[in-house]
Amino acid sequence: MLTEYQQRLRDRCLAAPVMPAPEPWHPMLDNSTPIGGLLGIGFATDPGTGHDLVMVVSTDGHGLFDASTGEKIARDRDPDPETGTPDGHPDLVCPGLGPIAGAPVRIAGLFGGGLHTTAPDGWTMDVVSPEWPHHRVLLSTDGGLYKGQAGETWWHIFNAHYSELRAAGFSPSGRTLAVATSSDLSLWTRRDAH
Repeated sequence: MLTEYQQRLRDRCLAAPVMPAPEPWHPMLDNSTPIGGLLGIGFATDPGTGHDLVMVVSTDGHGLFDASTGEKIARDRDPDPETGTPDGHPDLVCPGLGPIAGAPVRIAGLFGGGLHTTAPDGWTMDVVSPEWPHHRVLLSTDGGLYKGQAGETWWHIFNAHYSELRAAGFSPSGRTLAVATSSDLSLWTRRDAH
């Protein structure tokens, strides 16, 4: 049984439509880049450009995206079976590819782990399930979910009603927000983060 406060929070989440993320956030992969059999994602930094990179681990191999452009910059369709999924390592890592070849990348998703839920400057991300098992991703300014109306201090930016949520969170730099489901990847990026 929900308390009155919990019921109000649930009703608030259910009433909020999916809406674009506010400035300075911009969709980079058009909110649904299909990736069948997605198992998990992780972040790295491009040693040459300093851009956030997103590594995707799926049943079809590994992929690496430049988060600032959305471009796929590396692909391995046949990773080593010993290291192809993060469950074979106690730190849930897979070896990087492309500009981060061989470097361990922590992967969050089906096998566990997690991504940052806050950015260094106070943006926060929450995953809520008012209609479990469907998950929604909420973006807020400094915990705004608990005050104000949708579109003012918090935004319902993603509804995983069609697929299983694998991971959601910020890159360590706070410049990228990623949402991965079992079937797709969505990225938002900003250029104002330090």
